[in-house]
Amino acid sequence: MNRDSIIGIDIGLPTDLIEVEKWKWTEYEQYFSKLNDIEIDKMNVAEWLKTWSSLNEIIGELGTDLYIGTTIDTTNKKIRDRYYEFLEDISEPASTYNQKLKKKFLETGLSPEEFEVPLRAIKSEVELFEEENLSLITKDKKLAKEYDEIIGNQTVTWEGKEVTLTQLQPIMLETDRNRREEVFRLVTSRRLEDREAINRVWVKMMEVRERIAKNAGYENYRDWRWEYLQRFDYSPEDCLEFHEAIRETVVPACASLLENRKKEMKIEKLMPWDISVDPLGREALKPFSTINELENGCQNIFNKVDEKLGEYFNQMREKELLDLENRKGKAPGAYCAEYSYRRLPFIFHNAVGTHNDVQTLLHEGGHAFHCYESAHLPYSQQREVGMEFAEVASMSMELLGAPYFEEKNGGFYDEKNAKRAISEHLEKLILFWPYMAVVDAFQHWTYMNINDAKEPSKCDEKWSELWHQYNPTVDWNEFQEVVATGWHNKLHLYHVPFYYVEYGIAQLGAIQIWEQAIENQEEAVRKYRNALSLGGNKPLPQLFSATGGRFAFDKEILGHAVNLVLEKIEEYK
Repeated sequence: MNRDSIIGIDIGLPTDLIEVEKWKWTEYEQYFSKLNDIEIDKMNVAEWLKTWSSLNEIIGELGTDLYIGTTIDTTNKKIRDRYYEFLEDISEPASTYNQKLKKKFLETGLSPEEFEVPLRAIKSEVELFEEENLSLITKDKKLAKEYDEIIGNQTVTWEGKEVTLTQLQPIMLETDRNRREEVFRLVTSRRLEDREAINRVWVKMMEVRERIAKNAGYENYRDWRWEYLQRFDYSPEDCLEFHEAIRETVVPACASLLENRKKEMKIEKLMPWDISVDPLGREALKPFSTINELENGCQNIFNKVDEKLGEYFNQMREKELLDLENRKGKAPGAYCAEYSYRRLPFIFHNAVGTHNDVQTLLHEGGHAFHCYESAHLPYSQQREVGMEFAEVASMSMELLGAPYFEEKNGGFYDEKNAKRAISEHLEKLILFWPYMAVVDAFQHWTYMNINDAKEPSKCDEKWSELWHQYNPTVDWNEFQEVVATGWHNKLHLYHVPFYYVEYGIAQLGAIQIWEQAIENQEEAVRKYRNALSLGGNKPLPQLFSATGGRFAFDKEILGHAVNLVLEKIEEYK
């Protein structure tokens, strides 16, 4: 955990993080105090900011390391307790002192070059800060870990073995319809066993989040969270219009795709276990059987997309910055975290041998490359990227990597299956938007109707209403409880409230990059890397523009994207 040097004012910061792993707050506080004692002027403002960044990067890296530890093994109480201790005893007082330093910096009226966007963010953070909320934010994070523990311990017995629910996902791709149905019923039944436990966590979360908003003087949590997420370039009303555009433009396209699926499968009703399987009865794509094969295949793809990106991924493998296998006790999902001090990424996943795992590693690889490409920026605030564009980095990589799926390029498939993999992924892009609209609309309802949201039964009703509105084709009649509790399965609702519409916006950005890549892959990748190198140092519209696209999610641009994807689905079939 070494970094050769820290550029900035010398206040005696350590360069070896092993030294600080067991520090208490008093050890950190002395460095905050030294920064506070320095008089900022035109000559030293840039160096002062670099030193402030370094101090927070040290704290951030230790917090990331502990968080990763809690997800790698949700049964490890020792690491969980250390993470909680860090949140309460280090992160909270650091946030308080950072508020003081932010005010000190703003009062100078000074700012280095290329700092306009971070300056806007700092001003917002100062206005939003409420010391009373620090312990509540920590409590909210603890509740999210309770949710992880519930989900991480969900196992069932299948064919005589105890397996995680994630490990059963490949069976949903098998051609045996009876087996798919059996697994679907087994998985959903197991999830429903935790219904009350998750409901209890949710109710506590609603109470905490309501208090956070009130403490900060906001009428509702949605408005507070909007400011917290620094959504300067679009409004809640824009999101509601996006939902409507999806309902009018994408839902009919989805209905058409699913009706075609039903015809191809020659079935009267399209059931929940019929969505992922190949409609023509072909065996599921099996791109790899070991994690090493997954890494090797994606390594080859990244090498083809861009030599430098391939070098980045190879470094991650050498430095053991990947944990990709699924196992009992591991937190759900996938993510890419950043070790902010070393400016290195870490990818976490739960791979089980499907093509979705390939797409996920490409996706998280895009996040990792964002970390590498923006690492040159001197101030940590410049590297804080809005999620709307962070997800462009990841979603674009899923599409930029697609031309190299064939084995002749070092990928996973023959020509026929490579085309099939692309077609299946493109279909998922279309099907995703309505699901995203459900998740986002549910959150708008939740935080604008907080008293109703404290009653899980009303949450069930709202989710069901939205689900049937945006997903009218599949027959869920026998599984109304499964539909109603669908909000239990979306971890974003528990970990990162309101973080989901970003995927829908970013998907539009990614498709614009992909459209350019169809004409000139090399030039599209060049623009992509250049945009990533900007970090969060430009407003969202300029970041999107740097890729050759535009920041928009209206009916017109959505319709164009849908038509392009549908056209390519037919081409690759």
